[in-house]
Amino acid sequence: MKKTIRQLILDIANKAFEDNKFNANTFAEFAIEEPKADAHGDLSTNFAMVNAKTQKMAPRKIAEILIRYIGNDHPVIEKTEIAGPGFINFFILPAAWYPVLNDIYEKDTQYGFSDMGKGQKIQVEFVSANPTGPLHVGHGRGAIVGDSTASLLSACGYDVHREYYINDAGKQIQMLGLSVFLRFQKLNGQTVDFPEDCYQGDYIHDIAKELKEEKGDWIYSVSKDEAVAFCSKFAADRMIIKIRNVLNTLGIEFDNWYSEQALVDSGKVESVINKFKDQQIIYEKDDALWFKTEDFGDEKDRVVVRNNGQATYFASDIAYHQDKLDRGFDRIIDVWGADHHGYIPRIRASITASGRNEKQFTVILTQLVNLLRKGVPVSMGKRSGQFITLQEVIDEVGKDAVRFIFLTRHYESPLDFDLAVAKQKTNDNPVYYVQYVHARISSIIKKARNENQITDISFDEKSVAMIREPEEIQLIKHLARYPETIAASAEYMEPHRLAFYLMDLAADFHAYYNKHRVLTEDSDLTAGRLYLILAVQKVIRNGLTLLGVSAPDVM
Repeated sequence: MKKTIRQLILDIANKAFEDNKFNANTFAEFAIEEPKADAHGDLSTNFAMVNAKTQKMAPRKIAEILIRYIGNDHPVIEKTEIAGPGFINFFILPAAWYPVLNDIYEKDTQYGFSDMGKGQKIQVEFVSANPTGPLHVGHGRGAIVGDSTASLLSACGYDVHREYYINDAGKQIQMLGLSVFLRFQKLNGQTVDFPEDCYQGDYIHDIAKELKEEKGDWIYSVSKDEAVAFCSKFAADRMIIKIRNVLNTLGIEFDNWYSEQALVDSGKVESVINKFKDQQIIYEKDDALWFKTEDFGDEKDRVVVRNNGQATYFASDIAYHQDKLDRGFDRIIDVWGADHHGYIPRIRASITASGRNEKQFTVILTQLVNLLRKGVPVSMGKRSGQFITLQEVIDEVGKDAVRFIFLTRHYESPLDFDLAVAKQKTNDNPVYYVQYVHARISSIIKKARNENQITDISFDEKSVAMIREPEEIQLIKHLARYPETIAASAEYMEPHRLAFYLMDLAADFHAYYNKHRVLTEDSDLTAGRLYLILAVQKVIRNGLTLLGVSAPDVM
């Protein structure tokens, strides 16, 4: 409808120029928006104000000319009015909204999809938690934001690749191996001094137990260093399996699991360091190697190789992001926790230093999740020894509640996740509130088939013409916004927009259903209303599917 009104304005503005009503036929960019108050119509434009200077004419005068050209007998517009300094408000005829329903039926599961991305290759890297412990709810938020963003981009015509970067090299992995080795010794009855900086929790004990079952006392036949190294790989491999299983429970799968250790072993880290050394972008100071990140926008230079010869995580990350772009991705999107904010400038600096466009690199930062139970903070978990694991939350409230509720706030805002609310079957639970619309419509359609013998819900001009109540037109207008909601959610990489949309659509449906019967004594009215609510159900299903949430027929 916005496109229709925009084209109408341009057509009549050009006609007005031809009739010497306007001084120029070059028009400034103008907006078509929905007024905040229903009394101001369905759509409004600021065309008159933004073109006043070019036309050398008062905005209201421009608006008056346009309205005269529209006339009183337009197939889409019921009436127009001028508001304020020159806004033009458009009141759309109810029948003009009916094609929206036909569009939904015709496109079905593809309604809302577009070719906005035109096949541009995008990589979304998310979660990428160190395989040193179970995933927590913070990881879960990044996982859901990343996966939903990827789905939205795919729906808008981008060629999307999901990737998990496994940090399976470095000091933390060595510490994981030592932790398992010490637990293994304790399982064998040895007295062990367990350092505080080792990883705690029952999961370390479980891995040590698995190691003993598989390898027996083999690790005693090698040196401690060899044993710890073996434990590191054994434990990291087991943790990756556990992480993969948790993410699969959330419906999240990756196109690629990329190993940092494999990156190091391939020589790519050493190669990129040597390349930048040759370009004098990396230099030596205090027996260490430093990257000139300050020259490329960072607040100071950064160490890439320590004075003990060990490469830093930054060195690996430079090589990793170079490799991403070398693989042909037009854009790379990283989803990180908010505590990585300071890391963005140095990665951006490394991309700029390589001669690439820094705009190819985007970071989504997710804020913390505050886990509550009836409003009281929850912090301790059974398995980690320190925090509630993501798996524990999924086990308690289910995948759908975790995925949807995690998207009910912008990822830049902290999120309060109340376990008690997430389990409620009431309107206080946002995922239940939306899913119940889908289930209720299924129930109505089932009743129509069983009791009213209505076996076909399809377009009928006479029946659809019966859809004219204000709440019905409001529903159709809301359905019409779905494609632009998907496009905006993808463009700004903000999946919460879709969650908000679905909650608002659910509210409109509940308001309609509480006021009007769908199954009536009038067969034409019933057929029209069934056609309307099935369209609502299709959009609810499509939106929930993009967010990785189920659309149940029964609740």
